[in-house]
Amino acid sequence: MDVPEPRVDWRSKGFFVPEGERTASDYAKERPSLFGGGFTWPVLALRQEAVLANIATMAAYAERHDLLFAPHAKTTMAPGLIAAQFDAGAWGMTVATPNQALVLRRLGVGRILIANEVLDPTALRWLATQEDIYFQVDSLAGVAAAAAVEEGLLRVFVELGHAGGRTGVRTLEGLEAVARAAQGAPRLELAGVTAYEGQLTTQQEVDDFLDQTVAGVSRLKAAGIEFSLVSAGGSAWFDRVVARLAALPRDMRLILRSGASVTHDDGFYRSRTPFRRVPAEGPLTAALEIWAQVLSTPEAGLAIVGMGKRDAPFDEGLPVPMEVHRDGKRLEVAASVTKLNDHHTYLAADGLVPGDLIRFGISHPCTAFDKWRHIPVVDEDRRVVDVLQTFF
Repeated sequence: MDVPEPRVDWRSKGFFVPEGERTASDYAKERPSLFGGGFTWPVLALRQEAVLANIATMAAYAERHDLLFAPHAKTTMAPGLIAAQFDAGAWGMTVATPNQALVLRRLGVGRILIANEVLDPTALRWLATQEDIYFQVDSLAGVAAAAAVEEGLLRVFVELGHAGGRTGVRTLEGLEAVARAAQGAPRLELAGVTAYEGQLTTQQEVDDFLDQTVAGVSRLKAAGIEFSLVSAGGSAWFDRVVARLAALPRDMRLILRSGASVTHDDGFYRSRTPFRRVPAEGPLTAALEIWAQVLSTPEAGLAIVGMGKRDAPFDEGLPVPMEVHRDGKRLEVAASVTKLNDHHTYLAADGLVPGDLIRFGISHPCTAFDKWRHIPVVDEDRRVVDVLQTFF
């Protein structure tokens, strides 16, 4: 991968660089403390030890279960983390949009899955000129849009969905109809079948849907429709993907797309990680944290913190106060977040004073990274050892 070195300047939120610029190499050489004056609050930090452990855990899991691993890069859109996942053995990367695919291609990523149907003629014409980029179709209209491209080759997965879910053909009859159309269309190559179970809420629902996926694959193979790949797997049910899709025909290779696992979290995925069900397979550790300062304690039981919706994810749970620092010492203070404004967090807490520094865990990493252009990477002593850049 062609990973550009991050350069931090006055535009980089959380860093304090009034003049000039600093490179990631500068921070790696100097290893400044996150609390040493070169950063302002709030700041999102990435714990290096935790993220590397998570990458190693998922790489080992994929190898142990003979999976092709294409983690969802839309979680981070961070070249440094994408490169680290490839170094650990990732087969490819998954994205949500053609624009994200373009970013990854310019960064030098070879194999890319777009986990969506693509209908835009501009994007389709570009995709037809690219090797090893795949996208999804879930309708005859999607196949027709792709077939209208006059030159090149487009590689597609036909998507199976479930009632009340997002995209995807809802029936096996519909799956076969779309697959036949894709197989017969000019300049289309049918690579496989894809499914997404992440919006289902119970194990029985997930298992039933994955069993239907196996049935759909078997139906297409029995009909003489040729393909070799099956793709599935969010970050909440990948153990069930492995368990239920073990029934796939032996000539199929399974691609796992779990992306939030790279940093995990202290909220949504902490409670839903498959490793709670299969702990022997290996834990994941929350690798993201936001440090923010108490600005005001205007009334008993209330503290206002200088962090808000522009800084922290809030769509799958509010930030979680993890520890309080005052004058360099760690304090035990019970606190909980009740709501967020654009730039303020409301804490229900007693014993806090203006100036206290609070470390927050986040819930749902997929809506954390896009709020930060540059992210300091820290060791366990909170010394900055690198800088991560995002490309949203």
